[in-house]
Amino acid sequence: MVGPGRGILVNVTVVPRTHQGTRLYSLDALRALLVAWIIGGHALLGYSAVGGWAYDEVNEVTFMPSAELVLAAIFGPSALFFMGTFFLIAGLLTPRSLRRKGTSQFVSERLLRLGVPFVVSAVILWPLVIWVAYLSAGRTVSYSFLLSGRERMFDSGALWFAEVLLIFSLVYAGWRWLAGRRDNERQRVLHSTSQLWVLVVTLVAATFLLRVAIPARASAFGDVHLWQWPQLGAMFGFGVVFASSGLAERVPSRLRRSSGLTTLVTLLVVPVLALAIGVDNLAADMGPFLGGWSWQSALLATIESVLVVFGSIWLLGIAQQHFISGGRIRDGAIRSSFAAFVLQGPVLIMLAVALRPLPAPAEVKAPLVGAMGIVLCFGLGWLLVSRTKVGRLL
Repeated sequence: MVGPGRGILVNVTVVPRTHQGTRLYSLDALRALLVAWIIGGHALLGYSAVGGWAYDEVNEVTFMPSAELVLAAIFGPSALFFMGTFFLIAGLLTPRSLRRKGTSQFVSERLLRLGVPFVVSAVILWPLVIWVAYLSAGRTVSYSFLLSGRERMFDSGALWFAEVLLIFSLVYAGWRWLAGRRDNERQRVLHSTSQLWVLVVTLVAATFLLRVAIPARASAFGDVHLWQWPQLGAMFGFGVVFASSGLAERVPSRLRRSSGLTTLVTLLVVPVLALAIGVDNLAADMGPFLGGWSWQSALLATIESVLVVFGSIWLLGIAQQHFISGGRIRDGAIRSSFAAFVLQGPVLIMLAVALRPLPAPAEVKAPLVGAMGIVLCFGLGWLLVSRTKVGRLL
């Protein structure tokens, strides 16, 4: 509730709930939308000169610099905070899941649901599709090269997300077990946007300092995205801390509006600022922004932190306001969203390989791969979860 002169309060006793069973429908719908957006983004990155998706290692065409700048202006800022939104959602839901299941069941289910897909992808599925991609480019590579010879060692494609979320979940479960889990955890309230700005400042400092040693997009064993951990850990922790406040069910309207305004202003400023400081070729100009003791690195850390904190809260509020009921298509997409996320790597790579002989520029191929990839990932995901025993895992 909102009191005069007292900022924004989230009171769990007056929050309308939008449960379907034990799930929060708005969060599930938001997660499905983010999965679709990420699948499309990965399809574009496969044809980007900047790269960021495995097909960039063998792509036959890339975007023209001008087209890449336009795409970066439209889609690029979302890449700075959408993964953080995933971890916020996970953090909001983790404490109630741990309370309901107990430590042993919670840990075993997380190992099964997150650990098994990651291992299968890293050891079998992802090396296989990358091998096919290399063959399509006329390059023969060994299994050992696919595991450890590439820049991304022991890579699992998009499943690095599952690996990192599993680590965070196990750390939280272990901490609760060691601390002695209480049935009635203390309720915390989000008083005002000033608390969000405190988180932003802390996150800027942590991100900048970490990237002095580990630049953004640096490779690491398991492709764990260490350079992104301040953002991911902060949003997961934020979700855990405010899980009992009712934030998962309702973001107060004042907080949603102020977060939306901050996010939109930042999104509009980013491309203008990039042009003002002379960024006209992403592949050539991005180096100083990725890390080190540079003002460019500090600027990127600042923009990223503002977007992930305020953008995630805004998306959460928008979902709670509009994603309150569904139909067959939306419900099917929600049910199959994790399966779609798991399948996106093989589907996108195989689509790109299939379109390789097509004499068309990246500006044509990338949207085709993206559109077909979203449909196929969710369609195949729905078949897996609804028609096979794999659905119990996904």
